[in-house]
Amino acid sequence: MDLDALRLFVDLAETRSFSKTAGKHFVSQSAVSQRVLSLEKELGHRLVERGKGRPGAHFTEAGERTLSYALEILARADALHRELADLGREIGGTLKVATVYSIGLHALTPAVTTFLRQYPMVNLHLEYLRTDKIYEALQAGTIDCGIVACPRERSGISILSLPSENMVVALPPDHALAKKETLAAAELQGLAFVAFAQDIPTRDLIDTFLAKHGVTVRITQAFDNIETIKRVVEIGLGVSILPEPTIEREVRDGTLVTRPLAGEELTRPTGVLLPKGRTPTRALERFLAVLTPNSGSGVARDC
Repeated sequence: MDLDALRLFVDLAETRSFSKTAGKHFVSQSAVSQRVLSLEKELGHRLVERGKGRPGAHFTEAGERTLSYALEILARADALHRELADLGREIGGTLKVATVYSIGLHALTPAVTTFLRQYPMVNLHLEYLRTDKIYEALQAGTIDCGIVACPRERSGISILSLPSENMVVALPPDHALAKKETLAAAELQGLAFVAFAQDIPTRDLIDTFLAKHGVTVRITQAFDNIETIKRVVEIGLGVSILPEPTIEREVRDGTLVTRPLAGEELTRPTGVLLPKGRTPTRALERFLAVLTPNSGSGVARDC
């Protein structure tokens, strides 16, 4: 299909005038008419009514239907041209990303490494913030995107889903329950439990799960820093439910063991927060492309 003919056709729909369309493209009016006629012959339908005592160009039903497809075809063709042009240009600039600590330090690390290797000219600023501060920063326009656990819809923000993280019970190796292969939620009843702080989204996720199973744990301590939670569990002051990717090092080193929850899988959703209505930079587009197939200054806090 002739893309130039489609562009003339689309502009004709906007101007409703063969002469104005011709002037816009610096061609003769008859050239526009011939291109549209050629398109009609290819599609086997009259697309534009000419004459009949009415000034201007009037689209038939077939013309109106063709217009919507023409717009889509041209948009995809333009996108292809931009993508191919990008092959010959370096992707650079500054990319500001904010995330919560557990995702940034664990699940996000492989993606960041891949991105920096592929696009070394990008100046990536990765900042660790509490979840509520990430939403605020995105709405204020001070970051390009945020990556959080348990993402929630908010005004002016869209969510790009990433793979969920499996939640497991974390225990010290000498705990009595560590001898079991799996743990039912009911087996946590009454145990000393190290929790996330009340305002952390993952806390809501775990509380909802336990309440669903009628389980009441004895919360001994609560923190907004997942690293502190792990240290407290390691010294035997309680058990916890944590995202499995965040405990891989401790399991490997033998300071913690994990056991899957029996009967019902508990997962923690993760996602990218993006500002609605803001055109992403080329660097952000590439960063999201790296993130999607794979899924992830003081003490950073939040889960």
